[in-house]
Amino acid sequence: MQTQTIGSQLKDFFKSGSLLSVIIIINLAVWVITLLFPLVDYLFDNVKGTAEAGWMDMLALSSRWDELLTHPWAIVTYMFLHAGFGHLFFNMLMLYFGGIMCCRYLGSKRFGWIYFLCGVAGALLYLLVYNLFPVGRTQVSMLVGASAAVLGVFIAVAVYIPNQEVSFWLVRTFTFKMKYVAIAFVVIDLLSISRSNPGGHIAHLGGALAGWLYVLFMRRQEQWERSHRSGSRRPQGGRPLSDDEYNRRRAENQRRIDAILDKISKSGYESLSREEKEFLFKNS
Repeated sequence: MQTQTIGSQLKDFFKSGSLLSVIIIINLAVWVITLLFPLVDYLFDNVKGTAEAGWMDMLALSSRWDELLTHPWAIVTYMFLHAGFGHLFFNMLMLYFGGIMCCRYLGSKRFGWIYFLCGVAGALLYLLVYNLFPVGRTQVSMLVGASAAVLGVFIAVAVYIPNQEVSFWLVRTFTFKMKYVAIAFVVIDLLSISRSNPGGHIAHLGGALAGWLYVLFMRRQEQWERSHRSGSRRPQGGRPLSDDEYNRRRAENQRRIDAILDKISKSGYESLSREEKEFLFKNS
């Protein structure tokens, strides 16, 4: 029964046509295409691995600046390539859960911006490190995978709702606050740079930094807009409010905010009406 429930949820998710589901489908489709490369090499009597090598050279991100000049699209396309099924599975699993939370609390549009900005930021930090430090003179690497974008989404959610609890199951269920999980991911990446997959871990940190900065600037912008909208107690075109009237209006607004947040927790952000979204944005 539990398996059917999960299967039904996944079916509804992929049929929804949401941006999150589309990104996951594209990643899965690209991986399936790579499975056909051995057949292509066989049919055209190519040297083993020729088709896959050509695909990687065209779409993966090289650590060399000069190759970026001839393949500028690689700064985005690298995010849709994966080194194997395990790499793909872990990234998509984390993107599914992190993306759902991001869409619920920040909205689907912001999720899209966060995902792609963090992916590009991860690529830029990767290029910067490999071309600024001596390691880049002795090593040339290729970057693939959605990890930087995925971690950026997770970090953005953790910054927005740091005390939200998430559960992990190993031998038993463990519950942690989002902020501690985010810190653990960043520390692991920092310590892993000199051990294995250095380019990948550097890109992860770039994505994490972009996710953190996105929410930071988003909050600053919202605070600035609120301060310019409601800088006084005077209703537009009316007399100043008394303390009792002001406090009563604040209490009414808070009750409505609580009701909207309760609706989000039950049905998700996208279930809100346009008027409810605008009210929440102005008063959050």
